Amino acid sequence: MHKIKLAFIPALTLALSACGSDGDTVSAPQKSPAELAYIADSSPVDKARLDAVVAPLFEDPAMAETRAFVLMYQGRIIAERYGEGYDEDTRFISWSMAKSFTGALIGFLVADGRLVLDDPAPVPAWQRPGDPRGDITLRHLLHMSSGLDHSEVPEEGGKTVFEADTNRMLFLDGAQDAAAYAEARPMEARPGEKFEYSTATSIILSDIIARTLTKSPDPEVRRHDTLRFIRGRLLEPLGMDSTYPEFGPNGTFLGGSFIHATARDYAKFGEFLRNNGARKGAQHLPVSWVKFMKTSSQNDPAYGGHLWLNKRRPEGRNQVLFPDNGPDTIFAALGHLGQQIVVSPEQQLTVVRLGKTQDEDLAPMSAQIGRIMALFPYRS
Repeated sequence: MHKIKLAFIPALTLALSACGSDGDTVSAPQKSPAELAYIADSSPVDKARLDAVVAPLFEDPAMAETRAFVLMYQGRIIAERYGEGYDEDTRFISWSMAKSFTGALIGFLVADGRLVLDDPAPVPAWQRPGDPRGDITLRHLLHMSSGLDHSEVPEEGGKTVFEADTNRMLFLDGAQDAAAYAEARPMEARPGEKFEYSTATSIILSDIIARTLTKSPDPEVRRHDTLRFIRGRLLEPLGMDSTYPEFGPNGTFLGGSFIHATARDYAKFGEFLRNNGARKGAQHLPVSWVKFMKTSSQNDPAYGGHLWLNKRRPEGRNQVLFPDNGPDTIFAALGHLGQQIVVSPEQQLTVVRLGKTQDEDLAPMSAQIGRIMALFPYRS
């Protein structure tokens, strides 16, 4: 259920006109000022030109269903549009965009000296003598290279939808204690040897957050202390007043899949990372941690510390974002069904797209996000 389509995005070209049967150019009808009002007057790109690449997200069936779009440039919203039935107060589910929030939350605890990136991960179930899982570090988990046997989605000729670990952990037999399910899986590779994208890995990190904040096994205490930490260190400083993390029955933040927030709040998180962990002149998350999140992992150049990066992946893996058509400094939080927070520091851009797009329709939508970003200048 949490599969991310890692689609190759073609060249960022946009057909601005078409030829009629008589050979004359047929231009699209001009839109009224009211129809273009969702674009701010301060946009550095002409309204009609920007609308020509934003509107297809909502109007072209090939893009599937876009429910919300927010574009921020130099820290200001310059375009904001919603599908029918949705508005700026609607909370949208994050799906796997939540993983990037979890990566940032771990960074606060490392900065506080309560966790160490390259120490063995503090998971009690792994501390028995001779258990190979005892060699797994936070870095391995953040890079999706723990070596644990996690299956994210059903496999062709392999595990069914009811057997894939993500579904079992969140919705079936593992749902009462998702962290215990994830942590109980055996090893299939040495730590740091193999990249395997896994929601279960993010749940383990979420459990580590709770265990670091409280020694109590009581679900209500775990939930209370974790929520207070998330609000105090991230949500309140960023002004993300409409964001709600979801918790499992044992009080573990479901930090691989379940945050509910408005499109504007997701944009605030993207801006926070674009500004290297700072907001309004205050440095909340160390610059060094954001740099770590945006640095390629050893086993996949396109994946950092719970962030996707605009870089080419090893042969045999589908490409992410648009590595051939944009700077490699672009990064993103991506989620199931086409949830996206895409950030380009060099262009001072944060783009949020939320909706419901099946895997087979994701490539056209993602390509359109690239076309939108390509309209904006780079800082010299």
